[in-house]
Amino acid sequence: MTFPFEALRRRPDVEAPGLVAVDAADRLILDESAGARAAAARGTVVVIGDAHGALTLAAVHAGASGVRVHQDALTGEQALEANAAAVGVVSGHVALPLSAELVRGAEVVLLRLPRSLDALRDIAGLIAAHAAPGVVVFAGGRIKHMSTAMNDVIRAHFAMLDVTHARQKSRVLIAQRPYDGRDPEPASTVVDGITICAFGGAFAGARLDIGTRLLLANLPDDIPARAAAGVRGTDDPLLDLACGTGVIGAHLALRHPDVRVVASDQSAVAVASARATMIANGVADRVTVVRDDALRSRPDASASFITLNPPFHSGAAVSDRVAPRLFADAARVLRRGGELWCVWNSPLAYRSTLERIVGPTRQVARDAKFTVTVSTRR
Repeated sequence: MTFPFEALRRRPDVEAPGLVAVDAADRLILDESAGARAAAARGTVVVIGDAHGALTLAAVHAGASGVRVHQDALTGEQALEANAAAVGVVSGHVALPLSAELVRGAEVVLLRLPRSLDALRDIAGLIAAHAAPGVVVFAGGRIKHMSTAMNDVIRAHFAMLDVTHARQKSRVLIAQRPYDGRDPEPASTVVDGITICAFGGAFAGARLDIGTRLLLANLPDDIPARAAAGVRGTDDPLLDLACGTGVIGAHLALRHPDVRVVASDQSAVAVASARATMIANGVADRVTVVRDDALRSRPDASASFITLNPPFHSGAAVSDRVAPRLFADAARVLRRGGELWCVWNSPLAYRSTLERIVGPTRQVARDAKFTVTVSTRR
């Protein structure tokens, strides 16, 4: 029975014309790995970077069991579960963090190539360190997102690398004979008194991106007072939404030693990086870092102050629907009179969107590329 790829959807990830739940690279990875998967022992097939579940569910449908899966995006995990229920493929996989447990003893790894070379370096090193000596890695992607530098990164940990013929603008790299494996370690740098830690693939890496720098330079000095002006409950931390490596959350905690901060991101690598950043800055006791789909774990009208540097992409696809989804959840969580401080690429012209979704919005700062605004919840 043919796997029903056409039934797969992206939800709860952004859905829009041109954004797909499965593509030619997924199909090519599955076709190239079919023989290896059929010969693999139970529980030795691993899937990494499966956007919305196509690789995992098709592998289980074809007979693989005990498949271990890592998806960086929480919405990817949720889409996989929703798609599993929709196509009737259940109990064939387990979600795990990017760790030794994920790849230990693996005989076959299906990998959607990340766009970040640092992320690929972390993944390749981890597989080489803990997978079976005879592991075969099928790493594929769209040709427009691939580079020969990816071959060099993989060759640093695998003695044999084959490259498949292209098909429908996709290609697969097949790696074997692992060596010189190593567990991922975050890079770190000190910028403006803040130690920034980043695992491979975290936005901006161990650097301070210029949008965040502009936001930090314009945050008000009286944040605790502004929060206290709201209807304070026993749980009213400062919130940093889409926290990335945790720079804003660490800044808030260092600048305001009497406040508590919650930093959230749906990316597993961002959360791991942000936790490392909090530890490096000595504020881990006051900053809670959570992996969350926007602010779904927060109750309505429960916060007085939120910061946000919103992404403008979903996976590899640029989309103008990502930020409004975050604006809407921030509006839900803010108390009346609460503030959303946001930085965004000026050409995106988000001010009218913020006015409509959150409330009255004023410009605080602007440079050649970015705009900082504060929106007050109606």
